Amino acid sequence: MHVLVVYAHHSPTSFCRALLEQVELGLAEAGHTHEVIDLHAEGFDPVFRDADQAAFIHHTTPPELLERDVLEAVLVGSARDPVRRFLRRRWARGRSREELVSVFEQHRPADVAAHQERVARADGLIFVAPVFWMGFPAILKGWFERVFAYGFAYTLEPRGWRGDLEGRVPLLTQSKALVLTPTFFTEAEYDSGWRDAMDTVVCDWGLKMAGVQQAEHVYFYAVLAAGEAGRAGYLERARALARDF
Repeated sequence: MHVLVVYAHHSPTSFCRALLEQVELGLAEAGHTHEVIDLHAEGFDPVFRDADQAAFIHHTTPPELLERDVLEAVLVGSARDPVRRFLRRRWARGRSREELVSVFEQHRPADVAAHQERVARADGLIFVAPVFWMGFPAILKGWFERVFAYGFAYTLEPRGWRGDLEGRVPLLTQSKALVLTPTFFTEAEYDSGWRDAMDTVVCDWGLKMAGVQQAEHVYFYAVLAAGEAGRAGYLERARALARDF
């Protein structure tokens, strides 16, 4: 199996980094191939911008939402300088709505396209990141927003465009995802409902709704208070989870 590991922590001396190292060892022991996306080291931009919004210009988008004149205006307006705007305006003149939509489908932000290619190559996904504000750190949250884009991770049927969740069409094909997150607070605190809330957003919505068949979220509770023996046990478990992935 080829596994993509997405890692989100800024410090090279963090417990998350130690978890990542154990994950890599476990994957190697099991004979899996893998690659790591270190979001901070690669300088990934997590901010969703106008270029990302263009992902919704897609052949599955209802025609009434994609008027030809609007598409041409977006195409021309997104050019960086007057010369490019002139060339785009001249090229777009006389093109059909379908031809303009095709251009948007074929041209995504280069960094997003590169990350989507890495996701597409993977049979499984592993995420290693801390809990920030009962969710993913901003850089990983932004990675999902930009990389798991419309037309890549999902599309919508007509009823989906009317707000019916059953109209969401998953496009990813990975068999499994594993999320590993150290926490500051204890397991008892997460038992009060925080864990269920996080799993609904992270696993059910973010992964399964995009087509990943199985998603498991493992928490390493109260890492600072766990002591050396507790943290060593956490690291052993991470290695075993990767080995058994």
